[in-house]
Amino acid sequence: MIPVTSFAGKTVAVFGLGGSGLASCHALKAGGAQVIASDDGAEKLAEAARAGFVTADLRKVSWANFAALVLTPGAPLTHPAPHWIVLAAQQAGIEIIGDIELFCRERRRHAPDAPFVAITGTNGKSTTTALIAHLMRVAGYDTQMGGNIGTAILSLQPPRKGRVHVIEMSSYQIDLAPSLDPSVGILLNVSEDHIDRHGTLEHYAAVKARLVAGVQPQGTAIVGVDDGWSRDTADRIERAGRRVVRISVKNPLPDGIYVEREIIFRASGGARDEIAMIGGIGSLRGAHNAQNAACAAACALALGVGKDTLQNGLRSFPGLAHRMEQVGRRGKVLFINDSKGTNADAAAHALSSFTDIFWIAGGKPKAGGITGLADYFPRIRKAYLIGEAATEFASTLGDRVPHEISETLEVAVANAARDAEASGLGEPVVLLSPACASFDQYRNFEIRGARFRELVTALPGVKPVV
Repeated sequence: MIPVTSFAGKTVAVFGLGGSGLASCHALKAGGAQVIASDDGAEKLAEAARAGFVTADLRKVSWANFAALVLTPGAPLTHPAPHWIVLAAQQAGIEIIGDIELFCRERRRHAPDAPFVAITGTNGKSTTTALIAHLMRVAGYDTQMGGNIGTAILSLQPPRKGRVHVIEMSSYQIDLAPSLDPSVGILLNVSEDHIDRHGTLEHYAAVKARLVAGVQPQGTAIVGVDDGWSRDTADRIERAGRRVVRISVKNPLPDGIYVEREIIFRASGGARDEIAMIGGIGSLRGAHNAQNAACAAACALALGVGKDTLQNGLRSFPGLAHRMEQVGRRGKVLFINDSKGTNADAAAHALSSFTDIFWIAGGKPKAGGITGLADYFPRIRKAYLIGEAATEFASTLGDRVPHEISETLEVAVANAARDAEASGLGEPVVLLSPACASFDQYRNFEIRGARFRELVTALPGVKPVV
């Protein structure tokens, strides 16, 4: 835990008592603050009370003594309308911050030079975060990983020399961190997302840009420049005097890091040198993972990791659980768990990475279904459709893709494995990338992915991928 000493002797309201909210309560209390905990849910309030915190309905108390409101990222600041707690804090003139901001203040107080890597982007955040953490561990660093990827930042160990914090951040978390100042900030990409919470794409992009714009004076901003929003951000930050490393997987760069023929190059002043090779690394297949790997490589180099160590780290990266995860192999058949592919855009990354696919898809459908995946249909040898979306997906596939309505994951895995093995293809892939939420048959994508792993590893002759 990271004790938050910046509010010692003061009273702080904490609203939203999920994992990060309760962690904030404990961290503030450990640092000497008086905490008043609140939530819209009675169950969360009861949990906080059992943990020893004073709880209250903040609509019924005076705000005169509050030094700050620590807000859950789940409560809207502006769109579609400010949460009532936001309006109450604004009326009282109280600053509204999140747990990332508390971390930043503690780091500045006690270890301002401790390496702090912050990662954001519309796509690829979790994989890049996990990859950077893996690279830094391979390089011998005491590595703390958390934020949006799972572990609340204040539940990690405190910043200190030789310890690096690798933190994934959503736009909601950035919104609540006005003094965010990483030593390395990474913006992977920007595309339309979360407009319901930001109102416009312009505002969403501006929030994302704040993470890299705030890097420390001697720090490094790493920006993927394959989309217009991020290119503009890189240019603005450079004009402001910050060090910027541009990343591309689409075009060679005169200055920056780019990927060409599965090799990561670094260019400067018209010359280039090879940093690392990603060809043949199963956990880093596809253009989207090439961008993740290039950004992670740029980060490792900025923190002083050597090229040999970087290459070893890339090759030993196991991948993110449930995201293009290699579960096993039987003969020539490779089984891939992409249960985190919960919408068509996410599934597109997996479909673009293989050519002979026996595709397991379906679950609780989302708007648009799989109509946007038509370009990838020629890669699909057969589809196995499960859950509520099966009939809709079957209609979309029509006579363009052979398919069956398997209904359950159990039937789909057995049939896909059988057909892939009998296909005679050189590299058949059984791919679970549902393009759907999991709520019709499974509580979440983790449970769905874990069930897929169980079914695959129970097949006779399946060997783990090493």
